[in-house]
Amino acid sequence: MMLAPSETRMVDPAKTFLGKMLLEEITPVVMVLRTPLVEEACLKNGFNFVEMLHPFCLFKNIDVPVRTASDQPYRLHKFKLRLFYASDVRQPNVEAAEEQLKQVVVHAAERDVSDLHSDPPELESVLNQTKPEALPSWFKIFNKELIRTLAFSEHEAFDHPVACLLVVSSKDEQPINKFVDLFNTNQLPSLLNDGAMDPKILKYYLLVHDNQDGTSEMASNILTEMRGTFGSNDCRLLCINSGKDGSEEKQDNPWSAYKNDVPLSEDLGCLLNVNDLNEIKDLMQDLSSKHIIPHMEQKIRMLNQQVSATRKGFRNQIRNLWWRKGKEDTPDAASGAMYTFSSVESQIRVLGDYAFMLRDYELALSNYRLLSTDYKLDKAWKRYAGIQEMMGLAYFMLDQSRKDAEYCMETAFSTYLKIGSSGQRNATRCGLWWAEMLKARDQHKEAASVYFRISNEEPSLHAAVMLEQASYCYLFSNPPMLRKYGFHLVLAGNRYYLSDQRKHAIRTYRSSLSVYKGNSWNYIKDHVHYHVGRWYAILGMSDVAVKHMLEVLACSHESISTQELFLRDFLQIVQKMGKEFEVFRLQLPITNMPSLKIIFEDHRTYASSTAVSVRESLWQSLEENMVPSLPTSRTNWLESQPKYSSKKYKDSSICVAGEAIKVGIEFRNPLQIPISVSGASLICELSARSEAAASEIGGQYRDSLVSVSRQQNDTEFRKLVSSWEQNSSNSLFTLSEVNFSLGGGETIMVQLSVTPKVEGVLKIVGMRWKLSGTVVSYQNFDSDDAKRKNVKGRRKGKQSSSKNLEFVVIKSLPKLGGCIHHLPKRVYAGDLRRLVLELTNDSESSVKTLKMKISHPRFLIPGSLEDMNVEFPSCLERQANCRNSHVQANTVKGSNSCFSFPEDVDIQGGKTLLWPLWLHAAVPGSICLYITIYYEMENVLSEMKYRTLRMHYDLEVLPSLEMSVQISPCPSKLQEFLVRMDVVNKTSSENLQLHQLSSVGWEISSLEPDGTICPSELLMDGQALSFFFKLKNCRKPLTEGSITSARLLQGSDVSLDPQGSNEVLFDISSSVLEDFYHYERLHLGKSIQGHQTTVDFILISQSQVNSVNHEPGWQSDSTQLFSHYACLCSIASTSPVWFLMDGPRIVSHDFSISFCEIRLRMTIHNSSNAAVSVRIDTSDATSSTVRLSDVAAASQYSVSSGNQTGWRDVSLVNDIKITSDVSSSLISKASSPDGITPFVWCASSSTRVELESMSTTEIPLQICVFSPGTYNLSNYRVHWDLRFPEDKALGDGSQQSSGISPGHPFYLNVLQSP
Repeated sequence: MMLAPSETRMVDPAKTFLGKMLLEEITPVVMVLRTPLVEEACLKNGFNFVEMLHPFCLFKNIDVPVRTASDQPYRLHKFKLRLFYASDVRQPNVEAAEEQLKQVVVHAAERDVSDLHSDPPELESVLNQTKPEALPSWFKIFNKELIRTLAFSEHEAFDHPVACLLVVSSKDEQPINKFVDLFNTNQLPSLLNDGAMDPKILKYYLLVHDNQDGTSEMASNILTEMRGTFGSNDCRLLCINSGKDGSEEKQDNPWSAYKNDVPLSEDLGCLLNVNDLNEIKDLMQDLSSKHIIPHMEQKIRMLNQQVSATRKGFRNQIRNLWWRKGKEDTPDAASGAMYTFSSVESQIRVLGDYAFMLRDYELALSNYRLLSTDYKLDKAWKRYAGIQEMMGLAYFMLDQSRKDAEYCMETAFSTYLKIGSSGQRNATRCGLWWAEMLKARDQHKEAASVYFRISNEEPSLHAAVMLEQASYCYLFSNPPMLRKYGFHLVLAGNRYYLSDQRKHAIRTYRSSLSVYKGNSWNYIKDHVHYHVGRWYAILGMSDVAVKHMLEVLACSHESISTQELFLRDFLQIVQKMGKEFEVFRLQLPITNMPSLKIIFEDHRTYASSTAVSVRESLWQSLEENMVPSLPTSRTNWLESQPKYSSKKYKDSSICVAGEAIKVGIEFRNPLQIPISVSGASLICELSARSEAAASEIGGQYRDSLVSVSRQQNDTEFRKLVSSWEQNSSNSLFTLSEVNFSLGGGETIMVQLSVTPKVEGVLKIVGMRWKLSGTVVSYQNFDSDDAKRKNVKGRRKGKQSSSKNLEFVVIKSLPKLGGCIHHLPKRVYAGDLRRLVLELTNDSESSVKTLKMKISHPRFLIPGSLEDMNVEFPSCLERQANCRNSHVQANTVKGSNSCFSFPEDVDIQGGKTLLWPLWLHAAVPGSICLYITIYYEMENVLSEMKYRTLRMHYDLEVLPSLEMSVQISPCPSKLQEFLVRMDVVNKTSSENLQLHQLSSVGWEISSLEPDGTICPSELLMDGQALSFFFKLKNCRKPLTEGSITSARLLQGSDVSLDPQGSNEVLFDISSSVLEDFYHYERLHLGKSIQGHQTTVDFILISQSQVNSVNHEPGWQSDSTQLFSHYACLCSIASTSPVWFLMDGPRIVSHDFSISFCEIRLRMTIHNSSNAAVSVRIDTSDATSSTVRLSDVAAASQYSVSSGNQTGWRDVSLVNDIKITSDVSSSLISKASSPDGITPFVWCASSSTRVELESMSTTEIPLQICVFSPGTYNLSNYRVHWDLRFPEDKALGDGSQQSSGISPGHPFYLNVLQSP
């Protein structure tokens, strides 16, 4: 893209790296011919003749006027000559050039070897570096050496010698003849012999005199003879070695910058004094300004005239095109036709190159353009590419169009590649100049592309250097292209490795890690770490190799074969070290630190690991009324002990000597291959010292641990680990060691423990383990994070599973262990069985004052000690003449009540206590039973006076019998009901035998006269049966005194055995059944006294074979007992007044004599606990007062809302199940055609009566019937109003205080007597 003129300007091209390189590399060449004696004199100073002159070939302030083709002169301020022996003026040997380039890379690696031990640089520091700091300095040396491999090409004139320096020693015999013999055809380079360049070049004759051999008088005579033979201006005398054995001191040695490949010593230029140096400097100054530059000016002007005469101008251009037109059909050739130095093309090339070397870039560019067309038409592609290359450089030095410069470089690069292998290295040189041109214009991204193209054409070593330079171009781009930077570093490292340059491969790979660190590019990151680790191991740097191999161990994303390779190579590197390798925070296996769980016991102890995992808040709520509360000023047990009252231990937990502290942590194998871990244990420190010493040590420890956790200093942590390992070998505590294996992707919870043996302060610092028996890993625990997590919870209610890492160890205390025998994991709903609680005291002291609290007393309750000696279930059977059998019921206060063991019950040291428990599977589902046992210690001098034992069990209850009850009023009797019970066997394989049904507070009996209820002996799985019973209220009105004294369940039982009541029934007032009944009522929110309007049922069944899994080794009872409770079955409505019309149903009367009088009676019962006022209003069935709508509405209301009056519908529709339209019957009777009233009520039309609570009365009624027929005597209403005492409220609001109930249907058949 062509930029605006203001944007194309940049810094002075001569000050850029490319400009400086061109001023150093494209300069006049001077060919040197010398005699052996000259070399001998120079070697006394440690260098040859050319090396002696080398520092003086660069002129920084020469200030020489130059006039080339134009008449306007300009001045040169900087100039340089390149001196070469005639034997070196030839194209370098390929093998030697490659070796020289390799040595440049090797020397660079040796200089940077110290960096291999340091950590790789961070990305931020790399980005903050300047370009010269970030870019390796040896890149420039390598690029220059690579360019010099193409020196002295026949198609490029800037490497052709401009002049020849002939040097003869004053000691040579016949010096004049020596000068003549030096310039003969046998010693001249091939460029001169083959006709590629003009052999008539400038000659300069130099006579060298060694002052160590005597005075210069003879040399002066020879110089006079030389001037007479070769001319006075082209001859010079140079005297050297004027110093005396290095006595001359030079502040700056001019050869130090050029002889950096040799150690600097005093022999280098030791015989050259200041006068010698000045003579050498004047010699080179004179040679440049008075001979070479004027010679080149004259050559340029001469060639320019010749070119102008033969090639410039319209006529010459047409003639040239016409002459070259026939060459278009010639085949392509790499160099095209052979061009001698006398050809026009060669002269134009010399003209352009001479002008370029003298900074006349405009003249050079114009001649390059003129020559470009000729070479293209001649198909001399190599020469054409060289011209395009020089045109691009001329554009750059002129700071002209970027587009033209880049086009020329692109054309040259592509043309060189088109030639083939002969142009490959030229393409590399062109690419290097092109890349530097782009970098000078801050086009680093485009420069990187050029370097990448060069790498595709060069061997591995050269390609590696090019790729690395491309990576830095991406780094210097704006904005930095970090991903490409890292990727090209990896490509370069791979090429370095293929070239057997492992140190450079390590350096580039390590540099790429700054890009891949902290991102999700896992595969390339694994590739880099793995190969760096392997290469370090090859170099013998195993410690650094292991660090990189550790980064690839947890490579869960890699394939199985790759994971095996990584792990195998890692273990091999460790084994070669010949010792156990210690690693801090090893990631194989991975430790899940958030899963860290410390389990310890203070006054809270646990019977199993499942009890530990329960939330502390649940245990606290269960123990709320059982455990004595600490004073408000005390937060933990420590504050009651003076020696641990220091603030240093205010956040510490309590543990008991001799009791293990368990640390659970998850280990996860991220690989898909198995690994083995051995010797996993904790790292602890126990200080068993005085209060002051322990306090001081605790403070020092805390400071050191904070330092380790915050600064992650491996050295400090290693020192602490060494100290902890020494302490772990003493007898103050015992550590457990765990060996385990992890399958592919497996995660397990490993529990490590430490058991303190003495009082003191215990610190859990971390843990250690060994991978595959060779690699020892240490992991420290971050106590600061643990404490912060603890503070977020409840400090006063510190959890026993706290993650606090510091413990105060107190002296040994008694501890109970407990378990429940015969408790199955799965039972059927309703299962009733006896269990045994075993409490064991393994200490020497006894415990007393035992209490127990159970979370679900609906499922589990404690029994009495006598229950251990009775036979179950026969102990629940009803005894003759005794409702309450063998034991008295336990004292039960409520769902949160605490069971206290008898005062005389204690557990001596080394003894065991067995206590019965009763299990009842109340409802199906998964039930968690939580049990806590409180006990106090005897004869123990400790502030911890009590402890608790926490137990947890999971119970799965499967469905068994499903019972539903429907209660309907009896249509013929007041206070009697009909009960329908539906039972379904929901089990999958159990056959259950229904034994009995009991009602609480009501008398239940069979509907059948013979008492047979159940037609089948067994209820098969999936089978359903229905049963019908009669229910009668046998409760007495309860007073306050009777409520408190009532304890035993009142009610009746009915046998469900098919053969009647031959089987012995169970006593529902026995301790177990009554207690579970009580908790069932509490679960529903009702006390055991309940309301008079509800009834409770207890269904008892049996199973001969129980298929539910039991604990191993336990034999179940031969008969399994099930009890099911159906509580609060309602028999009441919103009306507390029950009434029933009674009288004859069929009456015969002779209406021809008179009307018929029929006497009736109404029984009224008050079922409420308050007095009630009842009023009965009757209405006659006259044609004027009984309308069709009234009769229909009354009939419909009685049918649909009969339950609101305390009764269900007792019409024939419900009793006999025959379809009948009562409303239409009433309508037909009321609308007789003659309009005569069918019947009237006699006596008063309104009757009022007062009833006390739970009382009954009868009211006489009478009607007069005037014609035969069927009549529904329901045209009356019952008004009721409750009369509560003034000091008592209405109640809970579930009942109405007053209401109106319509009359019940009462059908009367009046017949005409014969």
